[in-house]
Amino acid sequence: MKPVLFISDLHLDPGRPAITRLFLDFLQDTACHAEALYILGDFFEAWIGDDAVPADHPVLAALRRFTSESGVPLRIMRGNRDFLLGERFTAQTGATLLPDPTVIELGGERVLLMHGDLLCTDDHAYQQFRAMVNDPAWQQQFLAKSVEERAAMARQARQESTARNTMLAETADEIMDVNQGAVEQTMREHGVLRLVHGHTHRPNVHTFPLDGTTATRIVLGDWYEQGSVLEFLHGRWNLRSLPLPATAAGHQGG
Repeated sequence: MKPVLFISDLHLDPGRPAITRLFLDFLQDTACHAEALYILGDFFEAWIGDDAVPADHPVLAALRRFTSESGVPLRIMRGNRDFLLGERFTAQTGATLLPDPTVIELGGERVLLMHGDLLCTDDHAYQQFRAMVNDPAWQQQFLAKSVEERAAMARQARQESTARNTMLAETADEIMDVNQGAVEQTMREHGVLRLVHGHTHRPNVHTFPLDGTTATRIVLGDWYEQGSVLEFLHGRWNLRSLPLPATAAGHQGG
């Protein structure tokens, strides 16, 4: 029996080459032996359009080798950093794009997969921003700009996001996490007792009562100082970290 693997929030970026190396090693050493690999959003730090990345990009090339040589299904959900992943990306990598949310069945159980940002309903400003950038008309206008213009806009958005998150972390950290009421309502709507998501960078396993039974929410970790993977095997769920190689840990870019 092979494991089903879940990761998210790698935020792959040229400025952090050690994390990219860790992911490429993960593909070659671990994921190639899986039943399936799910990436639940924010795979890239920023994705300004499929046309902005060459087909021979090292990560795209590695994904293409992974899907063609291992035969392991690769399923990717868009996140708030890479919501413009599109058909050209899937054609170049062999990946399948998943809608957010998606329900799968594992071990006879319905499992809800999400990136997680939809559950952060207390952050009203973010939800307004999310609605805007996921609007097809806005995306069409954005993609009509030159790659250089899009890159400049993305840099500005990242700077504003960093400044805002720093402020919120000091004043109202709780609004950046999921809303428990939204979690419970979403799980009810999809008829599930298990939810797996990323986005918050707070890896943990939460259990709570839901309509007279016990529900579970598993939060995937980010890939900043280490990797994080959730494994389902033999009916068991195991959330674990993936340490950077000792030689790479001291040279990780900022």
